[in-house]
Amino acid sequence: MNFHDFKTVFQNLPVFFGKDAVKPGKRQTMYNQLNNWRRKGLIIQLRRGLYIIGKSDRKVEPSVLFLSGQLYAPSYVSLEYALGLHGLIPEMVTGITSVTTRNPASFKTDLGSFTYQHIKRGAFRGFKAAKDQAGLTYFIAEPEKAIADFIYFNLPRFKRGDKDIFTQSYRFQNLEILKLKKLMAYAALFNSVKLTDISREFCRFIQEELKL
Repeated sequence: MNFHDFKTVFQNLPVFFGKDAVKPGKRQTMYNQLNNWRRKGLIIQLRRGLYIIGKSDRKVEPSVLFLSGQLYAPSYVSLEYALGLHGLIPEMVTGITSVTTRNPASFKTDLGSFTYQHIKRGAFRGFKAAKDQAGLTYFIAEPEKAIADFIYFNLPRFKRGDKDIFTQSYRFQNLEILKLKKLMAYAALFNSVKLTDISREFCRFIQEELKL
C-alpha cells in the first residue's frame, strides 16, 4: 500500500492502531512500512502500536486531552492539569496529568507529555465526559475530585494545621466553585485518615476565605 492510499483510509481518524492497518499475511511488511513513514514524518508514533497521521495530512485535530485517554486507559485527566483547567490554580501546566487504575506511566510524544498516577479502583470515580474542539470525548475530574486527587498524591507535603500551604505554596483560587460536602465525600474514597484531615482543614480554609 502506498501512502496516498493509506492516508485516504486513516486521515479521518483522530488516532489509529498499527494492527488496524495490517492485512492478513502482511504483518511485518506493513510494520516496516509504518516505520518508514514514521521516519519520514508522515505519521507520528504516540506509543508502541498507536499512531496519528502527520499534521499536514490529517483531517481531525485531536486535543491532548483526548490523546491522554487514548495513550493509557482507563484514565481521566486530574491533578495539576485539571486544577488549571478548572481555574483552581493560577498556572496551567504544560504536561497532561492523569490518574489510572493501571501502573504509573509516562509518555513523551511530539504532541505533548503525559503522566499517569496509579489510583485504587474504589477511588476511580468523580470524573465526567467532556468534548474537545474536534468533538472528541475525554474524561476529566470534577473540581472537587481534582482537589482530592491532588492532596492524596502530595500528602507528604501537607502538615496538619498548616493553612499557609493552601495560599502560599499552591495558591488555590476560585474556591467558590467547590462543593465542600462533595470534596469530603471524594476524600473518603481513599480511606486515608491524613487525607481526610487535610481535606477537612482545606474546607475550613475555604469557609474562612469566603466568609461562609
